[in-house]
Amino acid sequence: MARTGIRRLNLIHGPTPLVRRASLDGLLGVKIWIKRDDATSGAEAGNKIRKLEFLLADALARGCDTVLTCGGIQSNHARATAIVCAQLGLKCVLFLRDANAPGDPSRIASREALPAGGNVMLDRLAGAEIHLLTADEYAQRGAVMESESARIVRAGGRPYVIPEGGSNGLGSLGYVEAMREVRGQLDLGLADSRAPFDEVVHASGSGGTAAGVVLGAARFDVAKQVRAVAVCDDAAYFTRVIDRLVGETRSYDPELSARAPLVVDDSSRGPSYGVMSDEQRELLGRVARASGTILDPVYTGKAMHALAQAIARGDVAKGARVLFLHTGGLPGLLAQADLF
Repeated sequence: MARTGIRRLNLIHGPTPLVRRASLDGLLGVKIWIKRDDATSGAEAGNKIRKLEFLLADALARGCDTVLTCGGIQSNHARATAIVCAQLGLKCVLFLRDANAPGDPSRIASREALPAGGNVMLDRLAGAEIHLLTADEYAQRGAVMESESARIVRAGGRPYVIPEGGSNGLGSLGYVEAMREVRGQLDLGLADSRAPFDEVVHASGSGGTAAGVVLGAARFDVAKQVRAVAVCDDAAYFTRVIDRLVGETRSYDPELSARAPLVVDDSSRGPSYGVMSDEQRELLGRVARASGTILDPVYTGKAMHALAQAIARGDVAKGARVLFLHTGGLPGLLAQADLF
């Protein structure tokens, strides 16, 4: 690609596998390959470190020593950022949304105020400094992080702010590169054909993965259509966000002129962010028992439910070749063990 001045770290254990389970084909009624981006690395694994390869390379190039980012209380992005920062010798400050937050964004959360398990346990283990935000404070998360960034500068530090989910134009290059990786696997015959998939399906919580996928799928002829499954906000919101991020990403690479057709599917958001319906939990269990494919309740479980519903409606044809991006999230499943 025609990029200049773009640095990238080597964080991915890749290429991540393409896996097909005949029993899952039978359950869904399509030919489905799973791109195992839950296997991008160790405890930091998931889709987020593809973005962090670019974002943290930029932070290091700028001489930064402290990384600030945000997410939900069991954020996969926050966990990945905390662990990779520890690997690179960077301090990590996390601003996490929590219904039980004390209402003071400058206050460092005590151990007693935090959940004991899931991603938060890994955040703490990696030495991240955690601040809890109320819903109202989180709505102003950009301003909160900029305020903390200014404080760090006054104290002599060099901060670097990463937006929610690592979703900006630079981070989205991670999934342009993921689609390049898939094209290489198609060319090797790892999906029964060199032809593009009929559909690539993935969960969308902040839009950055979708922006990279629609650009990369077009650039490398990976899929005829992209289905981004909204797990929180509605289709109109994500369409705006993804369009903006596509523009930002193109500014880094003039060859990314085309984009694959995009469907933002908000039919499987469930009761709320991070909460599944009974039907969604039931499907998550059926998929695990039928194929040994372990999904999470926040992202991939809802994406698989949306795919199943799209097939039932006829929006995805029976027998179609589908690429499902498994974006990780196992700690989030373990944090909800009592519900399963």
